[in-house]
Parts: sequence; structure tokens; C-alpha cells
Amino acid sequence: MTKRPIFASLLLLSSALVAPAALAQDTGAPAPDAPPVTTEAPAADDAAAEDDEQGDVSIPGGADQEIVVTGRFTPNVVRATPEVVSVLSSADIARTGEGDISGSLQRVTGLSVVGGGFVYVRGLGDRYSLALLNGSPLPSPEPLKRVVPLDIFPSNVIDSTLVQKSYSANFPGEFGGGVINLTTKAIPREPFITFSGGIGWDSETTNQLGYTYYGSDTDGTGFDDGSRDVPSLLKAAFASGKPILEGADFSQEDLEFIQMELVNSDTTLLQQNDHIPVNWSAGITGGTTIPLANGELGIIATAGISNKWRTRDTLQQTSLNQDLSGDPQTSYNRVITDNRIVVNALLGLGLEIGEHKLRWTNLFIRDTLKQARLGLGTDANQVGRDIMKQDTAWYERQLINTQFVGEFHFDALKVDLRGAYANSQREAPYERGFTYVRTNLPTDQDPTGNKFVNDLGGNRGDATIAFSDLNEDLWSGGVDLSYELAPQITATVGYAYSDTSRTAVRRAFQFRASGLPVPVTQLRPDYLLSDASIQLYDITLVETSAQDGTAAFDAGLTTHAGYAQLQAEIVSGMNVNVGVRYEDGKQTVVPIDLFGTGGSAIAATNINNDYWLPAVTLTWEVAPDMQLRLNASNTIARPQFRELIAQIYQDPESNRQFRGNPSLADSELWNSELRYEWYFAKDQRFTAAGFFKKIENPIEAYTSLSTDSIANTSFANAPKALLYGGEVEVQKYFALDTLSDSAFWASRRLVLIGNYTYTKSEIQVGAGDTTVINGVVQDASNFFFDGAPLTGQSDHLVNVQIGLEDQDNLSQQTLLLTYASPRVTSRGPSGQPDIREKPGISLDFVARQGISLLDKEIELKFEARNLTGRNYEEVQTSGDNRIFLNRYKLGRTFSLSASLKF
Repeated sequence: MTKRPIFASLLLLSSALVAPAALAQDTGAPAPDAPPVTTEAPAADDAAAEDDEQGDVSIPGGADQEIVVTGRFTPNVVRATPEVVSVLSSADIARTGEGDISGSLQRVTGLSVVGGGFVYVRGLGDRYSLALLNGSPLPSPEPLKRVVPLDIFPSNVIDSTLVQKSYSANFPGEFGGGVINLTTKAIPREPFITFSGGIGWDSETTNQLGYTYYGSDTDGTGFDDGSRDVPSLLKAAFASGKPILEGADFSQEDLEFIQMELVNSDTTLLQQNDHIPVNWSAGITGGTTIPLANGELGIIATAGISNKWRTRDTLQQTSLNQDLSGDPQTSYNRVITDNRIVVNALLGLGLEIGEHKLRWTNLFIRDTLKQARLGLGTDANQVGRDIMKQDTAWYERQLINTQFVGEFHFDALKVDLRGAYANSQREAPYERGFTYVRTNLPTDQDPTGNKFVNDLGGNRGDATIAFSDLNEDLWSGGVDLSYELAPQITATVGYAYSDTSRTAVRRAFQFRASGLPVPVTQLRPDYLLSDASIQLYDITLVETSAQDGTAAFDAGLTTHAGYAQLQAEIVSGMNVNVGVRYEDGKQTVVPIDLFGTGGSAIAATNINNDYWLPAVTLTWEVAPDMQLRLNASNTIARPQFRELIAQIYQDPESNRQFRGNPSLADSELWNSELRYEWYFAKDQRFTAAGFFKKIENPIEAYTSLSTDSIANTSFANAPKALLYGGEVEVQKYFALDTLSDSAFWASRRLVLIGNYTYTKSEIQVGAGDTTVINGVVQDASNFFFDGAPLTGQSDHLVNVQIGLEDQDNLSQQTLLLTYASPRVTSRGPSGQPDIREKPGISLDFVARQGISLLDKEIELKFEARNLTGRNYEEVQTSGDNRIFLNRYKLGRTFSLSASLKF
């Protein structure tokens, strides 16, 4: 008699555990900013029935008792949500073996990852995607982006990732392609501690020729030891409010003292390294649960570091001819070596008291890039001369995030609260550049005619240095109230607030001299700018910040939003999720008058708009294991801060300069999708979808060439664009126990996962259409071709995973193939063909094996990446003429890692 009520209670508890709140907590599907309003209680994948079924379960509870539990089991989380979503669980992330979350996301249907971890959804660039952490927005440490690059998130801090492709009103309005919600690791169910470490080898980098420089004693940790701090005299000169040059309250002697305080040889002397080191990583993760009177307190913490090297032997060219004919205007072979160090830490606390859950999550990520470049080439402006360029740089990106989430359940009422503060920083101290010129014919000054010289500002070389600093703060918060009006009807209202403020400063300088003796011009960089040379030859420092556009700017974006949403089952098997969002956004970008001139030639930007953004998704269960979804919505895309300010920014990844356009306007999108889903077995599915988007004022990148033949990329609003396409996805498992009676095959299965996305886009430019560039109205056809594709859009995306895995023990072997067809990275300058990137085919292999040693769990992982040995190409093509803006080999990489769990 006593056992039966206990059993019944446990069954009721298990039913409660599959409620929507638990689903959002444990799978990442839809999170605090996206309260999961559902009419059903979906079960987790591994707890669900094989087939969709509904009915009553009667449990005898004694002579005159009977407990009836009514439930509906849905075998897939993706199916249960009211919108079109893809969920990457921790198991999915582990199967790909990727070290950061962007690598795992590129396996998702319709997603591609472009330069530095920016996710493109269905051909729409990163500006049309939204990244959230536990439902709260994130700031970006990138000068060129407002979207956070996802490659800075190590996979060890992420528990699951949700990608929602159809808009619903509970998400922010900047939802052109989709939203990516990262869910950090939650409360552990049992105490544990795990140590991990690994090493890696790159065929184009490890033990090969590369370049580096000393920097400071602690560079290997990703933290400078203070050597790169702005020296005291230069800091005082910055604070003076005067341009740093002779005659602006600075004497030649003042400028010499400032120069002599700069760290010289440690940041200028390029060193050849014929044996670039191996890559390595290490980490520790632990957690525990503390029982309380009415619940439990969970604690989880993780810390990690990775140190990776990459050398690229690049060809970089430009042309001034419209048909790209003849010799390139510039052509350089550059060897670029990057040493990237990522340090991360996470501390999470979770409190569960009855039906209420509280989470406090703190995340720290520091991503440092130490870069050395050496190039040799030609420039048509200097006929008969070889040119050598040397650059050294140090880029620090840092993200600190703290957030609180509360979920409170009061019978039919659910209250979700969230608040977060995040800070991102980017510092680039001591960006140094040196240009040496070799006259290939003898001259009076140089009879040998074969030595490189740098006369600091004449027509034979120069030297530059720059200091950049970016700081961004983001405060956000919100509340959502959900009420179950009836068993099949739930209403939700919510309010969301976010305030982003960014300050960015870049101070750039040239070293100049006149009449340097030839032997001095032939000195290597650290001797050329030594204390003795500075004093003996009156080398001076000239600030060029104003020549590069706005030296500093303040930017901000404040949004207030309210929404209402209703989810209901109209008739049996047909659900609707309908809502509308009102969002008010004020975006400003204001140049900072550093030098007290009383104004700026560059106008400030002030965009103040409000929008009503409706969304509706209809889900029809046409059969017990099949459903159709139809979605329609309006969304927006705002210009990113860096795109609005005319300040030069050198991108270390593409080696290209960028300059903003203060006249950009918001983009508005109309989205629709029809989707078929067939869940033919547990964890297995076939889906097919067609989608269409119409975009007003899409923001596109275009390229121009400066007078010194440097390629500059800027931004402009095209009149209109259309994007449409389709995608299919299949996930299927095959049991292998029938192959043999051997115990080896008894629990193993074959895993087949594949998806294909076809996307087509076209910019529409008609007679009389205009665009505004820096306040000047211009003919849009000068910048855009009618029918040209949107930047970043590949026609074809293919992902295939073929794996063998043990269902009872950790043993996985997976082949992963990815293909993306060519995509435009920027419009061509002056009527030239567009610049296209060719991602090509990549084939990876990942093997994971669990073993037990001395009663301890050990996981071994082997990774082999880019087995096809593909090259990276960014190219312009006109007939048989080709110009390579970037071309280099991508190395094959191999790594071995292990983790030990206690």
C-alpha cells in the first residue's frame, strides 16, 4: 500500500520535468528572451516515445484509488516548438569536434560561417542574424561589427544552441535571417571535475617558415605585461587635445622625446621562425549540487586556454582596369603569421526551489591575436621598383558578461525575468608598418641598385604606428508574463529594453625625416627608429588621424519593445502562434572633436525609428508523424556602428581597409516560409522548406581604390533586393546489430545526417533609383548592378555527416563534409566585376573514444580537418583575366586531445 502512492508521485514528477520551462532550461530551446509558450508538454528526445501518441495512463492506487495521467509525447524537440528551429545539443556539438561554437553551427541547415566566426543564415550576412546568450543580447568586440563573432565562444562553455529561422514577436526585431541563442552549461545533477588538454599540427604552419616578433614576456598567455601600454608622454599628448605634430604646441624636441619613449625593437623587429610551434589547449570544468530544504543549489565553473598558430602565404593584388586587363596595379606576396590565444572562464549558479528557477551566469572571454606580416611586391605607381612591407600588430578582444534569469511558475501564470550587463573591449596598441623600396637600377645615391631603403616619407618608404581602443557597454533587461487561458490557449505579453554604448578611438602617426643618408635608410626598422637615429637626423612624428577620417566616435543604440503573443490550438492538430511587436530604436553615431576645432567635416548619424512587427506561424499536423508550417513576418536590420562612421579600419583577416558611410538607413524585410516535416522515427526526420524575403534598402559593401591603389571597402543602401530558395534535411540512423553476432556491432549504429540549401538573391536597381554616400545623393547604378546577388550569399550549401557510434558507450567516428559555392564579398570598384570568395569543399574526420582507467572516465579525441587541402580564394574575374585580392593555401590540421573526468 505504501509503495503505490510513491510510484504514482514519481510518475507525476516525471511528467512535470518535461514541462516547457524544463525544456528551455535543458535544451536551449527557446530561452529566457523567448519564453516557450506551448500547448503541449513536449518530452526530451531520449525520454520520448517512438511514435507520437496521446492517451490516458491509469495507475492503480489502492482499493478505491485510481490516478489518471494524461500526456502527449512528441519524439523531437524541434517538432514541439511553435516555430522553425534547429537545436544543437551538447551531443551534436561534441560529434562535430569543433573547438568553438561557430564551427558547429556551420553544420546546421542553411547556415554558413564567414571570416572570423560570423554566421550567415540562408545567404543573409551577419547583419541579418542575432546572437543571444541565455536569451540576452551580446555586445561585439569587433570594430566593424555590432554582431558578436561566435568563434570566440569555446564549445566547452556552451551546453546547447538554438537557431530559430522564423520570426516570432518575443524576439528582437533585428531578425532578418534568424536568431542564435547560446545556452551556457546549467546545474549539474551530480558533482564532477574534468581536466582536458590537447595538441595540434597544421601542415602549412607547424614546423614551417613563419614570422613573429618579441612583444613582451607574457605574450603566450594572451596578456601583455604592460610593455604595450601607451607611454606617459604620449598619453599626456593625447590628453592635451592637440594634434601631435610640430607647431601644434609640440616642439621637435618634444616629439623626439615622445618617440624615444615608444617601445622600439620589441615591437618592430620581425623575426624569422623556421619551426612554428604546435597548437595546444588545456581546460578544467567542475560542478556540484548542494541540497536545500525545498530545492537545490547548483554550481558550475570552467576555465580554458588555447594557443594556436596559423601562417598564410598569400597573393594579394589590385587592378585599376575595368576589364582587369594587363599587369595588376599592385601585386604582393605576403607571409602572414597569426598567433591566437583564447582564454575563457565561466561561473554559473542555479537555484531551484519547487517550480521556481533562478540562474546567475558570469562569462569571461579574452581573444588575442599577435600578427606578423612580411610582403614583397610591386606597384605600378613606382615602375621598376620592388617594394617590401613589414607589419606587426597585437589585437586584444575581450568580453565580460553577467546575467540573471528567473523563471517563476504560479499555476497557470508564468513569469520570466532577465537582466544582464556585458562589456566588450578591443585594444590594438603598437600597430606598426614599414615600407622599404628597392630601385632595381643603379642610381647616384645607390650605385648597387639592389638594396632596400626607407627614407621615411620621401618617395622611397615610410613608417607608421597606430593605437586603437574600443569599449562597448550593453545593459539589457525584460519581463514576460504567460497565462494559460485554457488547456490549449496561452497568452504572453512582454517588455524588453537594451542600451548599447560604444566609444572608439584610433590615433595614427607617421615618422618623417628629410635628407637621411643612404646608409641610414638601409637600416632595419629598430635601428632606423633608434634613439640615436631620432636625435641625429631630426626624425619627427606627424599625426595623421584626421587624414584617415574621424579619429574617434561615440555610438549608441537604445531600444524599447513591447509585444503580445497568442498560441492556440484552433482545431485538433492545428496550432497558431500569432503576435505583434512594437519596437522603438534610437541609434546615434557622433564624431568626437579630439582637437577642439569646433566641429567635424563628417556629419553625425541619428536614426530614430519605431516599427510594428507582426508575425504568424501556422502548424498543421497532417498525419501522426507529419506536419506543415507556414510563417509570415516583418522584421528590420539596422546599420552597424562601424558602418556609420568614416574612420579607417584595417581588418587583420582580409588585410583590407574599411570606411563607414554616415548616410545609411535601416533595412526592412518581409519574410515568408512554407515547411514540411516528417518525423518517421525517434531522433530521425526529413524536412523540406521553401522561403522568400523581400528587402527594402539592403546594406551592401562596395570597394573603391584610393589614389595610392589601396582597396577600401565601404557601405551603401541598395534600393531593393529579393531572396528566395529552398532547403532539405535528412537525419537517419541504421542499427548494425544485424551485420554480425559479434558484440562489437550489438549496440552500434550508422548515423547519416545531410542537408542542402539553395538560395538565390538579386538586387533590384531601376532608372532613377538613388543611394546616399556621405550625404551626397548618387545614382544607385554607379554602385550596384541590377540582378546582382547580395553580398555573402552562396547559391549552394551542402553538409553531410556519416558516422559510426556506439549507443551504450562513448565511441564515435564521423566524416563531415561541407561545401559552399562562391559568394560575393564586395561590389567591384568603378564598374569592375564583383569580388567573390570561393569557400570550396572541406572534408573533416572526428573520432571520439571513451575508456575507463582506474575507475576514471577518459575521453580521447582525434581530429583531421580540411583533408581535401582546399585553397582560399577571393578573386575578380573578367573573361580570362583574374585578380586575386586574397589567395592562400589552407593547411590540413590534425589534433589529439584527452579529458579525464573525476
